[in-house]
Amino acid sequence: MANSPENKSFVLDNVVIIGVGLIGGSLARALRRANVAKKIIGTGRNQANLRKAVTLGVVDCFDTNVSTACVNADMVVICTPISAMDDVMRSIAPSIDDKTVVTDVGSVKQSVVDTAREVLGERIKQFVPGHPIAGTENSGVDASFESLYDDRRVILTPLDETNSAALESVQNMWCAAGANVSAMDVATHDQILSTTSHLPHLLAFALVDFMAKQPDPSAHFDMAAGGFYDFTRIASSDSVMWRDIFLQNGKQLGARLRALIGELESAADKIEQQNGDALQSLILRANEGRQRVGNLHSHPNKENGKTIDESTSQWIF
Repeated sequence: MANSPENKSFVLDNVVIIGVGLIGGSLARALRRANVAKKIIGTGRNQANLRKAVTLGVVDCFDTNVSTACVNADMVVICTPISAMDDVMRSIAPSIDDKTVVTDVGSVKQSVVDTAREVLGERIKQFVPGHPIAGTENSGVDASFESLYDDRRVILTPLDETNSAALESVQNMWCAAGANVSAMDVATHDQILSTTSHLPHLLAFALVDFMAKQPDPSAHFDMAAGGFYDFTRIASSDSVMWRDIFLQNGKQLGARLRALIGELESAADKIEQQNGDALQSLILRANEGRQRVGNLHSHPNKENGKTIDESTSQWIF
């Protein structure tokens, strides 16, 4: 899969974005930039946010009734927190017709797939699970921008039941948005993302919480240097969303966390034993590993000059 649509004449008549925040809003902007969506409809719970999305030109119109918004849709993109997936899918199921393709942007795939199989029934063939590996620590439609997906990776996890035409349509949509599209199975996705995305977020939250629990937290935060802020920037991410991700991918994340705790305990032993050689070897291995991935997973945010890292993905409903 690549970052140019297989079908050069690819156009969607009606696209519905459920949850017009950073991810959903940026997708809408990217599709508008590419001129591949004739009409983009926003829907969700927050009417004020939806009105703002219309004012900003992110969507053409909005409907707070998720079910009615999806009537006659070619593409429905669910950009809600994972905890809302069940309710959203039950709401849209009666509105899906034979032409409607449904996809999502969730960071955990197995729980989403389980919900889709239960709720969508035979329509599961029209569902293509997806996950854009892109984002910032900011949220809301104000934070969205059209270049968010440029040269970023989007992972699709098609099922055995997935219709090939539905898969091609979702692939074309993300390619039109500027992304590089790849595919993997659901279990592999959840295992890898538990290490590359979920674990870093959990560590950032835990470190900031640890600092806040110190006897004089203000003194500690006042003396924090750039390394602390670089590492913990993602601790500003949405608490409800990340709580749900941690819980939904709990088995995989718990295993990776316990493995890392073992590594940290080993590092503590090296420090306490004053084993400088072993400690330096650890650091050098980390240096070499970081250099190998170096510039592969970051790109400039063309809106504000910041750097966006894959580990900062965020989805706001």
